[in-house]
Amino acid sequence: MNAAINPLPSRRTFLAAGATALAAVPLRGIAADPAPAAAKEPLYKISLAQWSLHNTLFSGKLDNLDFPRAAKQQFGIEAVEYVNQFFKDKARDEDYIAELAKRAADEGVTNVLIMCDGLGDLGAPDDKARTQAVENHYPWVEAAKRLGCHSIRVNAASKGSFEEQQKLAADGLARLSEYASQLGMNVIVENHGGLSSNGEWLAGVMKMVGKPNCGTLPDFGNFYDYDRYRGVEELMPFAKGVSAKSHEFDADGNEVRTDYRKMMKVVLDAGYHGWVGVEYEGKELPEPEGILATKKLLEKVRDELA
Repeated sequence: MNAAINPLPSRRTFLAAGATALAAVPLRGIAADPAPAAAKEPLYKISLAQWSLHNTLFSGKLDNLDFPRAAKQQFGIEAVEYVNQFFKDKARDEDYIAELAKRAADEGVTNVLIMCDGLGDLGAPDDKARTQAVENHYPWVEAAKRLGCHSIRVNAASKGSFEEQQKLAADGLARLSEYASQLGMNVIVENHGGLSSNGEWLAGVMKMVGKPNCGTLPDFGNFYDYDRYRGVEELMPFAKGVSAKSHEFDADGNEVRTDYRKMMKVVLDAGYHGWVGVEYEGKELPEPEGILATKKLLEKVRDELA
């Protein structure tokens, strides 16, 4: 069916538009009122990773459906990153997902992504097991789409040599990304143990996949014996999210394991200005206090670097 052709504007409409445009031009010699300054975009936006409240959620003190409200009302954070473990039997429950989406919308909270665990190894050496793992993620891609998220976060677990694991993980990720692309969704990989915590390895996997909707979620704290600053730098060219992992804070409010100023400079130097997720995983502070300490540090660093 051919699209309708818009008729030319009437003479009256054309003249009215011209008069409006002319009125907007200041008369010579008379200064026009200055236009209001556009609101400056922040260097990065702050979201809340649900794992920050894993003890509270596992204990039943907080229900998954109430997570968006807690993020907004308790912590003043207006974007959330879910973890599938807290609603693992609900991926295909359209009523549940619709209710979760409604509650987030009612609070004015943005749904960013779903972190997916326990669905099989996307780099499994056995082709049948790898295919099953890929397909196990499909319902979560669909749930994330219904929630209005931009991505699901997955793991790139595999077995074998350095190169073998790269090829296997790239194959599984490529197949999953192909499915996700049909829904306009991204598949992003976190450094989350094994060779995925090696920045060089995971960056190599991204290059092998070579799909625009397959990227990374660099986590500040999951590099173990690999240099975290180097690892984040290697993963940032593919990043579609960033996880600000925190554990402990000194008397000045600085994270003792990660220099947030140095790390956020690495993030910003890569041209990234998207969501940075608060992911408190410490034991020194209760979860709510750890979340607020991480948020405060991210805000302080953002102001300093602006």
